Amino acid sequence: MQNPHGQRPDPAQIHLSADALAHSEKLTTRLRDQIAQAGGWMSFAQWMQQALYEPGLGYYSAGLAKLATRDTLHCPSSASGDFVTAPELSAAFGYTLAQQVAQVLREQDKPTILEFGAGSGQLAHDVLTALADQELHPHYHILEVSADLRERQQLKLAHWGTQVQWLDQLPDTFIGVVLANEVLDAMPVHLVGWTSDGTVFERGVAWGTDGFVWEDRPAGEVLANELAGKMPPLPGYLTEINLAGRAWINEVSQRLQWGIALLIDYGFPQAEYYHPQRREGTLMCHIQHRSHAQPLILPGLQDITAHVDFSAMASAAFDAGLNVLGYTSQARFLLNAGLLDILPKLDINTQRGIDKLISEAEMGELFKVLAVGRGIDSDLIGFSRGDRRHQL
Repeated sequence: MQNPHGQRPDPAQIHLSADALAHSEKLTTRLRDQIAQAGGWMSFAQWMQQALYEPGLGYYSAGLAKLATRDTLHCPSSASGDFVTAPELSAAFGYTLAQQVAQVLREQDKPTILEFGAGSGQLAHDVLTALADQELHPHYHILEVSADLRERQQLKLAHWGTQVQWLDQLPDTFIGVVLANEVLDAMPVHLVGWTSDGTVFERGVAWGTDGFVWEDRPAGEVLANELAGKMPPLPGYLTEINLAGRAWINEVSQRLQWGIALLIDYGFPQAEYYHPQRREGTLMCHIQHRSHAQPLILPGLQDITAHVDFSAMASAAFDAGLNVLGYTSQARFLLNAGLLDILPKLDINTQRGIDKLISEAEMGELFKVLAVGRGIDSDLIGFSRGDRRHQL
């Protein structure tokens, strides 16, 4: 079956070393063997999990230059990586986010932050810098699954000494602020859709004569009920269900005794996510700053993401006993939290990229901020205007 998501990236624009191709071939062999052992078919969620996180071989588990840093962005001749995140575009992102963090930390005796997937460490550095200016010196914990990114973070954050610590697993209990910037989009998703007779199928991966191919099978009861609960039958429609994201939210919720979790990612509420016009889903891949929708090629060498269903994430948090404290666009959140007051304090280099952070045509509208928490009585400043919780 052909991939309905679009064309392959132009090979002439992507430059891969012999070592990179050999690395991908090792993961290809591993995946092919696992598909054979499973009877010839693997769910896409399992495929995505292996392609991104297989120890030593997955995209986030091996030593690849995944993330463009602020330094490389300001010096295009040395640009590297496959994608860029908001903290790398401008220090204004981290400095402004810190204003919301500070509002909560001031209510703690021992202020603490826990960041998931800290990238290059730039967001942690910027948040800590901005908080230090306010005489706040929190403990900063990082949970990072990528060994090479952890090494980059340790170099970037060496200045902060023991104030920053790395964790190998979630703590049993946590009090403070949880930060998750572009974490949910990289969690494995199930691909599901409607057949011509109105039943739900799950799209998985098989091994064909020329490599990995798509193969559809009837969806199990859980996935069938999930999709049926989100939209009416629409033959030919394909989309994603992020069960892993909901499980992660539930796990965080069970451990958060007091505080907030700020979840920042690109996505939509349910009514927009499962809109009839979005009939090919949101799955996207990133390699060398080029985007395409062919996840079955170059395993281990490209990022694979899906947009976030924020309604599902808010519902998971609510079901686990947390309060949904705010939901809005990234642009509105940053402006509410004081971006315009921070701009005059930045030099010309750190002001670069701000347009992308707040433009409706760039990250400003596509990215959303969801805040959930427990024990918080005050209104959060980041959602003082333009709160969209009614859309969830």
